[in-house]
Amino acid sequence: MACFLAPAAEAIALTIVKHQVKKKEEIALPKTAEGQLEEKAESSDGKIPFSRKLSWLTNLLWGGSFLLLFEHIWHGEIVPYPPFLTAMLSKADTLEMLKEIATAGVTMAVLCTVVWCGMLAVSHIMEKRRAKAAVEA
Repeated sequence: MACFLAPAAEAIALTIVKHQVKKKEEIALPKTAEGQLEEKAESSDGKIPFSRKLSWLTNLLWGGSFLLLFEHIWHGEIVPYPPFLTAMLSKADTLEMLKEIATAGVTMAVLCTVVWCGMLAVSHIMEKRRAKAAVEA
């Protein structure tokens, strides 16, 4: 009914964090002669900036939330008139909706975060291999 709200809430919070991290990283980036920041996918030591890694997670969360939103609209659980969520028409349905958010929604948000942690581990291994190959060459 509204399970997409949990990953969407995490996505909102992490998007704010991502922008703050990116601002801090931009301070360290060199500027061109015109004063423009040089955009780099990787830092000079071959590592991917953390803001880019955070964008992987926010993309997973936003994408999943929008797909779930579309699915709930398709099934008529979200309507274009108040109260927008059909589960809010009665107290019993509202309690069921809150339970769904707490179980299915939180589980989906946690699963996206666990997948992202796996992506970070693989990225870290690849960065180490690249650094080792650079030292050996």
